[in-house]
Amino acid sequence: MADKNVSKLWKTEDWLAVWIGFIVIAIGMVAVLTGGFDFSALTFKTWTWGEGLTEAQAAKVVPLGEQFAAGAFWLKLLRTVLVLGILFTVGAVLTGEKVKKFVPAFLVVFVLSVVVRLISAEFTLNRYLEWAFWALIVGMLVSNTVGTPKWLKPAVKTEFYIKTGLVIMGFSVLFSNIAKFGLYGLGIAWIVTPVVILFMWWFGTKVLKMDNKPLVITMASATSVCGTSAAIASGAASGCKKDDLTMTISISIIFTVLMMVLEPVLIKACAMTPIMGGALIGGTVDSTGAVAVAGSVLGGEAEQAAVLVKMIQNILIGFIAFFVALFFATSVNKEKGQKVGAGEIWTRFPKFIIGFFVASLVASFLVQPLAGADQVKAINGVLDQYKNWAFVLAFVSIGLDTNFKDLVKQMQGGKPLWLYLVGQVFNIALTFFAVWLLLSGVLFPVPHLS
Repeated sequence: MADKNVSKLWKTEDWLAVWIGFIVIAIGMVAVLTGGFDFSALTFKTWTWGEGLTEAQAAKVVPLGEQFAAGAFWLKLLRTVLVLGILFTVGAVLTGEKVKKFVPAFLVVFVLSVVVRLISAEFTLNRYLEWAFWALIVGMLVSNTVGTPKWLKPAVKTEFYIKTGLVIMGFSVLFSNIAKFGLYGLGIAWIVTPVVILFMWWFGTKVLKMDNKPLVITMASATSVCGTSAAIASGAASGCKKDDLTMTISISIIFTVLMMVLEPVLIKACAMTPIMGGALIGGTVDSTGAVAVAGSVLGGEAEQAAVLVKMIQNILIGFIAFFVALFFATSVNKEKGQKVGAGEIWTRFPKFIIGFFVASLVASFLVQPLAGADQVKAINGVLDQYKNWAFVLAFVSIGLDTNFKDLVKQMQGGKPLWLYLVGQVFNIALTFFAVWLLLSGVLFPVPHLS
C-alpha cells in the first residue's frame, strides 16, 4: 500500500505537474541568478498589419518580418519546443502514454499554439482580446470543421498543461505586493472577493437552482477575482468540465472587453477621483491586462491603483483553489452518510495547489529577501513565458475538445449568463462601496501613489 502511494508521486498527472513546474522554476532561477545561460522562451513582439498608429504606439511595434529574420527567434523557438516537449513527454510516458504517439501529437498542438501566440501579438487584437480567446477559437475551428483526429488526442491534455502553468505561476504571486497598497488594497480585494463568491454560489444553487456546482463555483471565481486564471484554478480544484470552463472563459472575456471600454467612461461621468476609479477598475475588470489598459485611460495614478488592487486580488487565487478543493472534497462530492476523513481529503485534494503555494513561498520569503526584488522580477520575466505557453497549450486543447453544439447545451437555458450578469453587478456595487469607504477621504486618509 505504501509503495502504491509513493508511486503516485511520479505516476499521477497532479504530482507530475508539480515536478515539471518546479523543474522549470529551478532552471529559470539558476539561469537568471548566475547569468550563465539564456533560458527565455519564444515570445512574439507586438506587430501590426494596419497603419495609423501614434508615434508612441509605433515605437512598440516590431515588423513581423524582422522577428522571423532574427536568429534569436528560431533559437528560442527550438528551446521552447524542446523544454516543453521533453518535460511533457516524460510526464505523459509516466502516466501511460507511448512516446511515438505523444510526440507527433504534441508537436501539432504546439504549432497551433504558435499560431495563437502570433495572432494574439497583433497590436489591435492584443489590446482588446486575450490569448485565451484566440486559443479557444483556433482549437474550435479545427474541432468544428475537419474534426479533431484520434491521433492528436494523446497530446490534448488540458488539465496537465493547466496545472503545470499554475505551479509556475505561483512564483509570481508575491506577498510583498500587499504592502504596496496596505489595508486599502486588502479591504477592496480580500473582503469583497469572498463575499461575491458566496453570493454567486447562493444565487446559482438556490435561486437559479443550477445542479452543475463546479460550473457555479468556477464562474463565481472568474467573476470575483481575475477571469481566466481564477477560472482555471477553481475549475481544476472543483473538477469543472472542459466545456463548462470554455463557456466561463468565453463569457468572462466578452464582458471584460465591454467593461474595459465602458467603465472608464462611466467613472469619468461620475467625476470619481483617479485613485478611486483605478481601484474600482482593479477590483471589477477580470483580466490584469485589461485592468492596466482601462486604468491608463484615467491617468497614471489610476493605472497604478488599478494594477495594485488586481495584483493583491490575484494573490487570492491559490487560497480560493485551496478552499474550493476542500469544500468539494468534504461536502459537494460527499455521498450521503459518508464520512470524509483526513486521508480521503488528501486523496481528493489537487496537488498542484501545494506546488502553487510552495513556489509562492519560495519567491516571497527566500529568493526575494536573498536576491532582491529586481532578480525576482527578472526570474518571473522568464517563467511567465513558460507559464503562458502552458496555458496556451491548455486552451488550444480545450478548443480541440469542444463542439459548438455542446456549448449551446451547456448554457442550460441561459442560467450561466444570468449567474454572471447578476454576480458582476453585485461585484461592481460592493466594490464601489468598499472603494468609497476606503478611498473617498470621508473616513480614512487618501494614500498617494507615486
